[in-house]
Amino acid sequence: MMAISDVELTEIEKLLGAEATPALSELRAKFSHLSWTRCDVSDVIETPFRSFTTCDVHLLDGADHCVTVTDDPARATGVIVAFRGNLR
Repeated sequence: MMAISDVELTEIEKLLGAEATPALSELRAKFSHLSWTRCDVSDVIETPFRSFTTCDVHLLDGADHCVTVTDDPARATGVIVAFRGNLR
């Protein structure tokens, strides 16, 4: 899996920070090389990488045997979008 680039991270942050948050299927299609997971904010105990009005963003590191949450974008191969309220 490829790590997330700075340009992609900026674009993801813009999309998730927008008033009309895109559906996860749209993000999966646009950034298909990344692993995408959605959940409720109460399902993740780690500090978010970024927080927005509708969701928190956590980065996943899938480079080693076990997948872990990371705060290092250079190691991120996936994204958890933890929504507040109704899941999208």
